[in-house]
Amino acid sequence: MIRILTDTSANLPKKIAADLGIEVIPMFYYDNDVEMSCMDIEAFDDTAYYTQIKRGKRISTSQVTPQRYYDFMKPFLEKGEDVIYVGMSSGISGSFSSSEKAVEMLRSEFPERFVAALDTRGASLGEGIVAIRAAEEAAEMSLFEGKYEDPAALYRKCEELRDRMYQVFTVDDLLHLRRTGRLSNATAIVGTILNIKPLLKGNELGKIVTFKSTRGRKKAIEEMAARYDAFVENPEEQTVGIAHAMCEKDAELLKEMIMKNHPPKEILTVKYEPVTGSHVGPGALALFFMGDRDVRTK
Repeated sequence: MIRILTDTSANLPKKIAADLGIEVIPMFYYDNDVEMSCMDIEAFDDTAYYTQIKRGKRISTSQVTPQRYYDFMKPFLEKGEDVIYVGMSSGISGSFSSSEKAVEMLRSEFPERFVAALDTRGASLGEGIVAIRAAEEAAEMSLFEGKYEDPAALYRKCEELRDRMYQVFTVDDLLHLRRTGRLSNATAIVGTILNIKPLLKGNELGKIVTFKSTRGRKKAIEEMAARYDAFVENPEEQTVGIAHAMCEKDAELLKEMIMKNHPPKEILTVKYEPVTGSHVGPGALALFFMGDRDVRTK
């Protein structure tokens, strides 16, 4: 049996994770130095949280330590399960490096088991959809029944899914991404007075970059939908993801737009959880879908 693991930044609804047997490690944020995590995204009061941030409240985050990853993964290996951890991008967080250190320790302790960490080069549903697909692939390959002998094949499949994941989003203000160092081309200036809205994406290295600006929020959403129409592959076979930070109406508008020309099999809409949400800020709206192997460069 192989176990798919991920973290709370994947934004997976609790029921979906439970139904697929995906185990989730918490990412932590700090409100007035109190350590907190969000294990149930659907119960998360995003309005209260993002309203506080909008009013100037500072939320801090920290990377997960190698020891926490070690303690999280070890029980599955002790039960005789193999492990693939589907993690948040190393391009925006040091947590993935911690997971790799834990994997190294566990490989030496459990040489008979397969244990690996996958850098999704994404976050939110750019990470979560890969975890979902990994769990579905595992079930199809009978890994949960212990019949399939090469978990490395599933890991390679996950890498392919990762490379095909397009992630495009817009924010109300680049301040949050610039302040926390999550924006790679941080010299980009957005004119809030002129209602200029940035378009950002996760590039092939998993870093967040701005690539275009539009006049007005609706134009930004239209551009996101246009990128979906241009780059999506086999939409009828895939789950498309939408994540938002206290802008549910915009998420619904984006959903309507992408349903118009190339409706996918399913659309999963979630709220940005507190850790990733603290970096993108109130008003962030993101779209996640699969394209070709070079889609991250487009």
